[in-house]
Amino acid sequence: MELKEKITKLRRMKGLSQSELAVLVGVTCRSIQNYEAGSRYPKKDVLAKIAEALDVEEKKLVSEEEEFIIEANDKYGLRGQSAAEHLVSNANALFAGGDITEDDKAKVLEAIQEAYWQAKLINKKYTPKKYRNNNND
Repeated sequence: MELKEKITKLRRMKGLSQSELAVLVGVTCRSIQNYEAGSRYPKKDVLAKIAEALDVEEKKLVSEEEEFIIEANDKYGLRGQSAAEHLVSNANALFAGGDITEDDKAKVLEAIQEAYWQAKLINKKYTPKKYRNNNND
């Protein structure tokens, strides 16, 4: 089950409307709608507030792939998120119809994610200083 489905299911189980959840989390109702539609991912701090409002551990709310996408969004914005989504999608396509164990799949995805972070660090030195965000490691 994906993050969008988990948020919707847990919100309904708690008897909350999207507007009520938005107030508890401190975001707009439109943000909750976007998270539940899967068109946006919440930032890490918002994800923590959603988990708290829904009485669930943050780790149980997101998969490793979704956590990677959220972190890429936090560090590099929508372009980073888009690149991370593309990587995860392509990596999952590699495993389609194959006989690979979940443990091996996790190791491959972990290696791809590590390569992504390393490439971002290496490419940072080619970004003109005026465009650099010093908060990004």
